[in-house]
Amino acid sequence: MAKRLCCILSIIAVLLFITSCSDDENENNTSSESENTAKQETSKKSIDAANDEGSDSKVNAGTNTNVEQSAILEDVEPIPTEMAGFVSQNQGMFGNTSVYDNENEVKKELKKLPQMSENPSDEEMDSYFRYIYWLVSRDFPNPQDMVKKWEFGSFGNPDLPDARYQFKENYNVEVILDASGSMANYASSKTRMQLAKDSINKFLSNVPEEANVSLRVYGHKGTGSDADREMSCNAIEQVYGFSSYKKENFQNALDKFQPSGWTPIAGALKQSQNALKEFDAENNTNLIYMVSDGIGTCDGDPVKVAESFSDSQSKPIINIIGYQADAEAQKQLQKMAEVSDGIYSTVSDPEGLEEEFNRAEKVLEAWQQWKEDALQDLDAMSVNNKVDIMEVTNDWYFKTLAQGNNLTAAINLAEEVGVVTFEQKQKLLESVNNVKNKLEQMDKEIENNLKDISAENIDKKKKTIKEKFNEQTEN
Repeated sequence: MAKRLCCILSIIAVLLFITSCSDDENENNTSSESENTAKQETSKKSIDAANDEGSDSKVNAGTNTNVEQSAILEDVEPIPTEMAGFVSQNQGMFGNTSVYDNENEVKKELKKLPQMSENPSDEEMDSYFRYIYWLVSRDFPNPQDMVKKWEFGSFGNPDLPDARYQFKENYNVEVILDASGSMANYASSKTRMQLAKDSINKFLSNVPEEANVSLRVYGHKGTGSDADREMSCNAIEQVYGFSSYKKENFQNALDKFQPSGWTPIAGALKQSQNALKEFDAENNTNLIYMVSDGIGTCDGDPVKVAESFSDSQSKPIINIIGYQADAEAQKQLQKMAEVSDGIYSTVSDPEGLEEEFNRAEKVLEAWQQWKEDALQDLDAMSVNNKVDIMEVTNDWYFKTLAQGNNLTAAINLAEEVGVVTFEQKQKLLESVNNVKNKLEQMDKEIENNLKDISAENIDKKKKTIKEKFNEQTEN
């Protein structure tokens, strides 16, 4: 019995030990599981936090991008509503070409925009249209330039308020030619410089023998490198005149230079002003023709110098020709003509350059007739004015058409790259029609206004000639 009791106690002891070990193990397992769970939760929280942080980063990055994109829209200028605004607007990045010919480049610019809001306000819609408009905007002709050309073509008329346009006993004409490196670019089969030389030579060879002619060039030395800047900016030279045109001598002058370096426009005008000091406006009719394809790249302010030159003792009429000039150069050249009350012309091909010189040639012929007391053919003037009016209005019409087509094409591409939806595109296309209709209406106004001005000027001139004829018959 005692042995049996001991055996039972031993079994109980073993069971207790096992239970104890099992409890410890369970406790350890439970503890381990708790730790693992805690670690997992901590790890999960860390991952979630990291994900949240990454998500925030993405949101922030997107927000920054949206801010930058929105800033692009805020900086865009309003679209003109008046004629003055359209004639002074700058040509856009794709304004002188077809959007579909530059589809990838246009898409690249459009992708800079954020996606338009699902329900955009009128202001937001307008900002997108403005952005696209200035990508394809055209440089419209200024009707006032044609009026100035008519005034220029009416030399000798005593009714003209500007004494510069009344004939004087002596006539001086100077051509100031850009000989910077960009004039070596090809236009058709010849360089800009070769074509300019041909036109200038033809023009000056046809002026009356009594007229003094001059050719001044600038930027024809050195290169476009920074090392040559000082030398090139000081390279301004009167290679011919002031004297009557002599074919061989003038050709030798043309052969002396080639397009080379920088563009010292201000310096060239200053030298011309100094040279013309001896030709006062009271006894001389002074005409300047500046031909340039670029913006001034040397010291000095070409606009201020042009204004000073115009107000000087010689009081020249300054004609400025932008020969295949880009938008930035056109803006400066136009301003030079504006402050000097001169005439600005945009020329994109050799024919246009020759046409501008032909206009001056006709004025010189009229001067010669004036010296011989010949009457001008007013009927021919009326016909010429009609051609000029057609030229301006056609230019305006075709630029309106081209700009409208480019706007439509760019808006279609905006939908294609996902910037706007189909419905939003349709809304933008309505704005295209609004601008186009406005420009077409202005085209008609230009035609009517120019016709009225032409008729008024010719009537005044007829009256002057009749009075002059009566004086001669009475004497």
